[in-house]
Amino acid sequence: MRTATSLRQRRASAPRRRAKSASEPTARTSLVEQAYQAIRRRILDNVYPPGHQALEGELADQLGISRTPVREALIRLQKEGLVEVVPRHGMRVLPVSPADMAEIYTVLTALECAAAELVAARGPSERELKPLTEASRDMDRALKTDDLDAWAAADERFHRTLAELAGNRMLLQTIGNFWDRAHRARMVTLRLRPKPVNSTREHTLLVERLRAGDTRGAVEVNRAHRARASHELLDLFERLRVQHL
Repeated sequence: MRTATSLRQRRASAPRRRAKSASEPTARTSLVEQAYQAIRRRILDNVYPPGHQALEGELADQLGISRTPVREALIRLQKEGLVEVVPRHGMRVLPVSPADMAEIYTVLTALECAAAELVAARGPSERELKPLTEASRDMDRALKTDDLDAWAAADERFHRTLAELAGNRMLLQTIGNFWDRAHRARMVTLRLRPKPVNSTREHTLLVERLRAGDTRGAVEVNRAHRARASHELLDLFERLRVQHL
């Protein structure tokens, strides 16, 4: 009797053990994503500046998780070109050089022009264009109060919305990666560059071309917009003789 009872108890407990086992990969994936997002954001916001080094254990303690998810997150960040994983020494945040920025803007311009062409060809509705006009309006308001951080946030919202409207998931993901890689340099130099008064006007022109379904015009406006921004940033690197950010 005791043997039969024990057998039933073991069978009853087996599904619970399997359920727990099945949940473990999901839990680990969640922790890896948590570590990835936290470390990435600190790098992009220059909390971890270029050259910053940290051991896996230090990062794990800061994030309140184990070292394994941190290690997997660092591998992802290394593939994105944000860090170098140093065996037995954790990670080192990689700098962004003028040559890096020139290449990033070249790729980013091509990708965003593709997004603008897709949006214009589809003939976006006023409802779809509204977030773009609102972001441009917020940029203008921020400049009037000299709130450059708010301006940068609205500018980023405009460009991310443009990429989202293209309706191409892979294009959106790739644009986001290059946009984030440029983010550090843009934020560091934001107050060193001339006041960005041209961006709102250029954004307005781009929305007009999108509204009109003018694919060629949308691409030309966006390319000129990106070329100007790239020139200003790279010129600043040269004038200040900055080797990297």
